[in-house]
Amino acid sequence: MNRNNANPSIITRNTRDIAEPTGNIYKSIAIIGKRSRQISVTMKEEINNRLSEFNNVVDNLEEVFENREQIEISKGFEKLPKPSTLAIEEFMADEVYWRDQDEELPTE
Repeated sequence: MNRNNANPSIITRNTRDIAEPTGNIYKSIAIIGKRSRQISVTMKEEINNRLSEFNNVVDNLEEVFENREQIEISKGFEKLPKPSTLAIEEFMADEVYWRDQDEELPTE
């Protein structure tokens, strides 16, 4: 396998670094997974809102231009980082709030 063809977005991560905030690699991965799903839903809503502007039933020459715009919007979203990558970055930068279900909420 030629390593020059490897995706540059692939980063080797130390599992100890991922496990450190929670003390458990599985708990950290579960938190990252939940955050990734949240990001994915937000991104999907955003692209659907942008593409919903093009929902019309008119058949004319403008439709070809609108299809190009839709394609450009879709390509723009394809170039964004994957939700899992964003979730890992946020988790490692301590930007994700999480708590154990067993812990009580802080009282004021």
